[in-house]
Amino acid sequence: MGDAEVIPIGTGGRPGRGTGDVRPSRASRSLARGAAPSTERTDRPLRPVATTTDRVPGAGIPPGDWLAAFQQGASEVFGIDWEPQLARFLAFLRRRLSGEYAVDEYGFDREVAERLVLASLRPIARKWFRIEARGVENLPTEGGALVVSNHSGTLPVDGLMTMVTVHDHTGRFLRPLGADLVFRLPVVSDLARKSGATLACTEDAERMLAGGELVGVWPEGFKGIGKPFAERYKLQRFGRGGFVAAAIRTGVPIVPLSVVGAEEIYPLVGNVPSLARLLGLPYVPVTPTFPLLGPLGLVPLPSKWLLEFGEPVRTDEYDAGAADDPMLVFHVTDQVRETIQQSLYALLRQRSSIWH
Repeated sequence: MGDAEVIPIGTGGRPGRGTGDVRPSRASRSLARGAAPSTERTDRPLRPVATTTDRVPGAGIPPGDWLAAFQQGASEVFGIDWEPQLARFLAFLRRRLSGEYAVDEYGFDREVAERLVLASLRPIARKWFRIEARGVENLPTEGGALVVSNHSGTLPVDGLMTMVTVHDHTGRFLRPLGADLVFRLPVVSDLARKSGATLACTEDAERMLAGGELVGVWPEGFKGIGKPFAERYKLQRFGRGGFVAAAIRTGVPIVPLSVVGAEEIYPLVGNVPSLARLLGLPYVPVTPTFPLLGPLGLVPLPSKWLLEFGEPVRTDEYDAGAADDPMLVFHVTDQVRETIQQSLYALLRQRSSIWH
């Protein structure tokens, strides 16, 4: 052992140290990229060295197998009817890009309202607020009618949920009368028009009702949705009764609607008047979650909702000039308001909990 030669391990060793040959072995030469071809004869041909540039993606997998795998994955994710849905979506895109769609004189786009707005709101109505509708049979299946509802919730979410509920139970589109603030907001204004809303003025209301539309109005306005939580379910003034005059002139029924559950989605506990004046808003709300939790505070609480459509108030029995009688208009307005208020009290007595 004393006379044994120590061969250093690593790059410092002599080439071919394992065989005693000064030349590198054939195996080591084949591993060296760009090595000179060997002059040594051999009975077996050398295999070419495979590199990443020689590999073709998907080599050996037929296109049919790729298509089948894609179809299987799509059906697992989107359901077995994903192909018709994809076809309808592509057709929708083609119509939007080519301009082959109809918009009425108010800006209402039926396709956008049904396939985008209502489809997006429907899961919220069914899964989050779990809306239960009663008295839907009081909504006419055709012809004009005016749906008059209480207003609450800090943000006008109740109007959106009413639109979804009416469409799902009757197949008709509720055409909301919105405040002028809605139509001053960028993006919101255009989307509101396409969803069927129009400015809350007597002229537009009468034209829609005379045209056989189902029109929705929330006479409390910002006084309703912006009232403190301590005054929940106490109706505010219904204004001057312009909606009643429009219904009388067109002879359409008035359907009272009572909504329970919207008061609890954003409990209003405070307001910032100075900031509201600076921003040009009717109020800047303070709730238990906003602005404390930031954007997360804008998520509504999942209260259980009840919507009850009352018996229609007929207006076709009045004379043609009855709409110009302020005492008659006030009487009918007060009748509708009292009907909604009493219905709210009855629903609150039936409700066992805010959440279910």
